[in-house]
Amino acid sequence: MFLRAPPTPTFFNGATADECFSRSLLSSPTPSTVVCAAVKGDSSNHHSLTGVVFEPFEEVKKELNLVPSLFHQSLARQKYADESEAIINEQINVEYNVSYVYHAMYAYFDRDNVALKGLAKFFKESSEEEREHAEKFIEYQNKRGGKVKLQSIIMPLSEFDHEEKGDALYAMELALSLEKLTNEKLLKLHEAANRNNDVQLADFVESEFLGEQVEAIKKISEYVAQLRRVGKGHGVWHFDQMLLNEGVAA
Repeated sequence: MFLRAPPTPTFFNGATADECFSRSLLSSPTPSTVVCAAVKGDSSNHHSLTGVVFEPFEEVKKELNLVPSLFHQSLARQKYADESEAIINEQINVEYNVSYVYHAMYAYFDRDNVALKGLAKFFKESSEEEREHAEKFIEYQNKRGGKVKLQSIIMPLSEFDHEEKGDALYAMELALSLEKLTNEKLLKLHEAANRNNDVQLADFVESEFLGEQVEAIKKISEYVAQLRRVGKGHGVWHFDQMLLNEGVAA
């Protein structure tokens, strides 16, 4: 019984593919493994080849120098302007403030002496939605390597009854104003993204918020128009029942 020696790797440093093939044919007839390492440029690079050789590209070397070495610095941050970081923190504060106002409206309409359960449900869901928006911005800020800095939230109103308009219409008009304000802030955020050539941020704002914001403004505008028609009397109760049953499976 004969034992065959394992194939011996043959290295050709700086050879082209055709040269490797030719040299492999001219080499010893014994089984062998041919390993070729092409060298870019002149032959001044005389590194001995022992197995696998890894050399970073010149472009990667530049990026390696930009990787932070300090613990408190983000490793993921890339082409993320300070202005974008600051304005996202402002938008987080806007979303939380609007959520807080909607939560105050929910508390008002849920009172036993107000008892408009449909409006209470609507504003509670609106409050939760704005909070979700704030959390989306927090996640995005962390994803891009920014630092979330939460700011103070202003105490909202606790009474929404209006002598001329009534509570339902007054609260819904206030909600419409808040949605338009939020839209203005989002558009300014989008402008900042374009100003800093931040395509990723611009796409995030467009895909996650702008379309949804326009839909919200349209829906609440219709609610305001309907409440203006029904006045402060019995029609408000019917409007409230519509909101209460909205989304309930038929």
